[in-house]
Amino acid sequence: MTEGLTQWLERLDSGDPEALDRVVRLLYDELRGLARDRLRNERVGHTLSPTALVNEAYLRLARQHRIPAGSRAQFFGVAAKTMRRVLVDYARTRKRLKRGGDQVAVPLEDVEAFLSDEEADEILSLEEALERLGAANERAAEVVELRFFAGLTVEEIAERLGVSGKTIQRDWITARAWLRKEVARDLGLPD
Repeated sequence: MTEGLTQWLERLDSGDPEALDRVVRLLYDELRGLARDRLRNERVGHTLSPTALVNEAYLRLARQHRIPAGSRAQFFGVAAKTMRRVLVDYARTRKRLKRGGDQVAVPLEDVEAFLSDEEADEILSLEEALERLGAANERAAEVVELRFFAGLTVEEIAERLGVSGKTIQRDWITARAWLRKEVARDLGLPD
């Protein structure tokens, strides 16, 4: 399977439109596991299931002309970033609807909350803080995305970024502390 996967990832990286379907089929269980891990921290009973999150990420990836995915780790990084964007978009939609958004009357039962207000605020604050971290330290932001959102190990990230595991560990510890401080500041919480 690894041999076939490697070939399909190379084809995906070169822009083959059929490759995404094949890669997703080969890695579907792992992608669902990634989505399940990502949703584990969300409130119980929200409307987005791991399957729905994978499917939404797939639809977004399918709209891209070329997906940089020369390796398994790189593909999971792209998939994790796409899943993160799906969750952030859900949070933004929730906040927009709360403020009156499109001014279209929608029955309350049709707007079952995906996230609580606090969770939506936390996700949006984390997204903004992660963007600021990326501007200040691009590698540290990438380490957070790969570790937290893609679930890659320190060793896998080190291999992907071409640095030592100790460097990744330092980036991970520093980035987590920085993000925690930034999110707490944004939400008006004590450090």
